[in-house]
Amino acid sequence: MTRRTMAVEGEVSKEKLMQDLRAVVGDAEELLRATAGQAGEKVAVARERIQENLAVAKDRLVAAEQAVVAGTKQAARVTDEYVHENPWRAVGIAAGAGLIIGMLISRGR
Repeated sequence: MTRRTMAVEGEVSKEKLMQDLRAVVGDAEELLRATAGQAGEKVAVARERIQENLAVAKDRLVAAEQAVVAGTKQAARVTDEYVHENPWRAVGIAAGAGLIIGMLISRGR
């Protein structure tokens, strides 16, 4: 497995993790709203603890999203620099990739 493949898979995993975390945060907020009318000391303590944990989770989610955006921007910047420094090599790579994809598509028919 190449570094590029591992990096792409890592980005996909991060994005999936962030989607899952967003869903969990949304579900927890909905649960808090649904139980807002319930009384009792244990419920109040649990709600408070959940709210604190949600705040921490939201902060971490924002930080993770910023890291993914920064990594994506860095990858785009590096790719742009490479293409500007090696235009013919980039054209050759793109043509080769197009040829392979074309062969795979035509083979499937």
